[in-house]
Amino acid sequence: MVLHDALSEDHVEELAQLLALIRRGSAVTRSELVQSSGFGRTAIARRLDHLMALGLIAESEPLPSTGGRMPRGVYFRADAGRLLVAELGATSIAAGICDLDCRVLSSREEAWDIAAGPESTLARLEALLSELLRDHQAKVWGIGVGLPGPIEFATGRPVSPPIMPGWDRYPVRERLAKRFSAPVWVDNDVNVLALGELRAGVGRAHSDLIYIKIGTGIGAGIVSGGRLHRGAQGCAGDIGHVAVTDDQAVVCRCGNIGCLEAVAGGAALARRATAWAREGRSGYLQQRLTEGGDLTAATIAAGAAAGDTGCVELLAAAARQIGDSLATFVNFFNPSIVIIGGGVAQAGNAFLASIRQRVYSRSLPLATRDLQIVLSSLGDIGGLIGAAHMVVDEILSPKVLSLWIKEGTPEALAGAHAGN
Repeated sequence: MVLHDALSEDHVEELAQLLALIRRGSAVTRSELVQSSGFGRTAIARRLDHLMALGLIAESEPLPSTGGRMPRGVYFRADAGRLLVAELGATSIAAGICDLDCRVLSSREEAWDIAAGPESTLARLEALLSELLRDHQAKVWGIGVGLPGPIEFATGRPVSPPIMPGWDRYPVRERLAKRFSAPVWVDNDVNVLALGELRAGVGRAHSDLIYIKIGTGIGAGIVSGGRLHRGAQGCAGDIGHVAVTDDQAVVCRCGNIGCLEAVAGGAALARRATAWAREGRSGYLQQRLTEGGDLTAATIAAGAAAGDTGCVELLAAAARQIGDSLATFVNFFNPSIVIIGGGVAQAGNAFLASIRQRVYSRSLPLATRDLQIVLSSLGDIGGLIGAAHMVVDEILSPKVLSLWIKEGTPEALAGAHAGN
């Protein structure tokens, strides 16, 4: 359905602005929209009619009157479409389906090795998303994916990702757009986690924050002035590859020497734990290794919780390294909150306390005066929520809205994202 032959830039900007006010719930009646937006009543009426024709908003039941006729409000139609979302980590796949308010309606998660390559990994992801779509028959408005490596956001392609062999420049966006006939956005997994906390987690009251993911690798998502900061090419926040030692024996998977990830990431901790078990430096780890199976960061965390001194020492050393590096970023960026997530971050209060102590002791007093350092609040679905917000932010932005609004549905963008 073609709604308009041509739309001015101002018209689309006004539609996007009104829609944002309605979505946030900061203005719901026409009078409130006039007051909040500064637009005249006639302009408000026309723009609301347009948004209703697009199926993005609807009129509510009459609201309580404050004198005179009962006003009618408008609300954002979160049920107008569905979003398919995914977060791929080094050792897992999580997939979900969300409404347009970015609520996760259903999800799946399973162990997976990202090093299996893009063909088998994306085939498995497509199967999970198809399962979710069968259970929730709906029109797909967009797809959001987080991947554990540097992503060129403009193209949605990984660029030389250290832990993702075979993924360099792979057309993730085009493949998924063609498979599901919907537009696709791809970003680094830590960015989508940061966005999730900003919009729906402990970061909601903050406009300047850092999200640190401490898992197999280490990375950061940066929010500045309430907006995700990706940098010029999309790789801002890659702190895992900041050099913290010149020890030539500490070789990172990226090929460089002495990276933070190579001394304090989950994979590094697992290697060190295995060596300590074989050397008899930790009875707990030695027993777990003898029982069979690989030692992981989770094993170390469990050992520390059980009081094993070797596990405690391993975690304390990692916390010191992470805290020292984080202190540099706190001085440089001056966030109001640092949110810590990822598998290693679940190692317990002692691990978090060690990081806090290093940051507070090595950062400027003004930078830490009101600084909060807390654990992620969204858990396993944080990346899915963040990926959903990424898609909705893009679809309803003035630039992208102007591309599909004449056709009446974001599905019109699928061809461009599939390279057609």
